[in-house]
Amino acid sequence: MNIKIDTEYIKLDQLLKFSGIAFSGAEAKDMILAGCVTVDNELCQMRGKKMYPGSVAVVELSDGKKEEIKVE
Repeated sequence: MNIKIDTEYIKLDQLLKFSGIAFSGAEAKDMILAGCVTVDNELCQMRGKKMYPGSVAVVELSDGKKEEIKVE
């Protein structure tokens, strides 16, 4: 999915909430710290990671499926 932002960047945990993948900040934090998120093909466990246009996050969901989020 593509997420358009009107600011310079969005933090990773906010991106997960804004996209609807995480229902709360706590859930986003848990996903990130559990190692379920990669940013630009690298594991990322920094929930405050700045995501700029062109950045891509991939989240491995509990059912094994992967959801890709591209920042525009």
